[in-house]
Amino acid sequence: MQHPVTLHDVTLTWPDGSTILDAVTASFSSGRTGIVGDNGSGKTTLVRLVSGDVSPTSGVVDVAGTVGVLTQRLTLEKDATLADLLGVRTKLDALRAIEAGDASPDRFDELADDWDVEARTSAVLAVAGLGHLALDRRVGTLSGGEAMLAAVAGLQLAGDDVVCLDEPTNNLDAAARERLYTLVDAWRGNLLVVSHDVALLDRLDATVEVRGGSLTVFGGGYSAFREHLARQQDAARRDLADAERRLAAEKRQRIELQARQAKRQRYAATTQASSGLGKGGVDYFRNRAEKAGAVERATAASREAEAREAVAAAEEAVRDDVRIRVDLPDPGVASGRRLAELADADTTFVLAGPERWALTGANGVGKTLLLTELVTGTAPEPAPILPGDHPTDAADGRLRRPTARAHTERIGYLPQRLDALDDGASVLDNVRTAAPGVPPGEVRARLARFLFRGDEVERLVGGLSGGERFRVCLARLLLADPPPQLLVLDEPTNNLDLASVDQLVDALAAYRGGLLVVSHDEHVFGRLGLDRRLVLAPDADRGLRLLDA
Repeated sequence: MQHPVTLHDVTLTWPDGSTILDAVTASFSSGRTGIVGDNGSGKTTLVRLVSGDVSPTSGVVDVAGTVGVLTQRLTLEKDATLADLLGVRTKLDALRAIEAGDASPDRFDELADDWDVEARTSAVLAVAGLGHLALDRRVGTLSGGEAMLAAVAGLQLAGDDVVCLDEPTNNLDAAARERLYTLVDAWRGNLLVVSHDVALLDRLDATVEVRGGSLTVFGGGYSAFREHLARQQDAARRDLADAERRLAAEKRQRIELQARQAKRQRYAATTQASSGLGKGGVDYFRNRAEKAGAVERATAASREAEAREAVAAAEEAVRDDVRIRVDLPDPGVASGRRLAELADADTTFVLAGPERWALTGANGVGKTLLLTELVTGTAPEPAPILPGDHPTDAADGRLRRPTARAHTERIGYLPQRLDALDDGASVLDNVRTAAPGVPPGEVRARLARFLFRGDEVERLVGGLSGGERFRVCLARLLLADPPPQLLVLDEPTNNLDLASVDQLVDALAAYRGGLLVVSHDEHVFGRLGLDRRLVLAPDADRGLRLLDA
């Protein structure tokens, strides 16, 4: 059976000398494959190799057929229609023209015998939960989740032999994620998915890890891969411990041998001096002893070298990946200390002390606007209302929204858009703005925990990658002095690899201040030990409301 994607001795090196893949030979199985790895490991680059967007420095990438790609930065023309987004506009126009009596050859060429295009389109939209949308609906009137789902549905309709999705669940609300999962479950064909969404990765047939210039292919979902890796690493650590014990034993035996030989040489010198042997006899016995000692020493050195090589090989099998390390200081928040309040027309919710709250709701409902008001103290401009969309306030025709108020000035805010940094300043200077009283050397030491070491702290933020930029935002937030009493995080895990998510969640779970998190990641919520979950949702009579879930 032909593999959909095969790499033959593929090496990819960027002009700056960094190597993404190093002489990799691997084959992907048919079906649905998750691609995982740390930030910067090369997951998106692997997709670009498969799609032909970049070429390897050496080696060959074989793909069985055509490739469709959903990029991580999906750009949509707001004036385009849903049919345009689905890629069926030309065929639909041709079909409708033929049905209206246009028998020109051009129309039949455009349709290409795809007479059931409308029925197939409707079926795919129904699976995506978009069956209620008209195909001439403008993209600008769709929510972000609807647009993303429509783009994925369009790739399914296109019928490419291999389809690549790069982080398809970023910023999708729970309902949109479930619809995407349904699309993926029903996918016929070969699908490659770059993601850190564990629930999505576990639905796939195989997992490919990009790490250290190589690929590891595993025939199962992500959780099964992690269990396999944990067992493998346990065995590797045992092998390393055994190898280190053997090396220690060989060292001891070599030292003991040297001591015994030295003792024998002293004894032999004394004995020979009193034996009455001539010089020839003394030289004979000395040479024989030295030859025997040299053989023993060579044997001991060889055994020690073999043990040292075994340790080196065992160390290679044990992973020692560099991770961000997040240690949050205690902000000294008393249990009854009021930190923030969120209120709608009927109810006021007060976040007090080291409570952990989640704020959820559909895409576009206004969660980020509410956080902005909480952090800045300024209510955003009310959004104009489309007829029939939401209830309005009778006085000005604007949507009634909940309000937010902070009761502390010590707020750490991580916005969804990473635009709060000074692109013209260095990493060090950006972080020092949040800790002006901390000496630069100490800030440097703290930045090392976020993987900015040495001269890297002098790099200008404007030249950083998305993942690096996120780490600067996170460092400035979590290294602030004095430490924030309230952390407000808007989709904090979107740009983090799975291992870094683990580090962040563990730190937040131990944090002794208040925490308000907007996220669609139920896996993260389940580990934070939430005290309250609020849902921002439209109400037929009262505008947007906060519901205690």
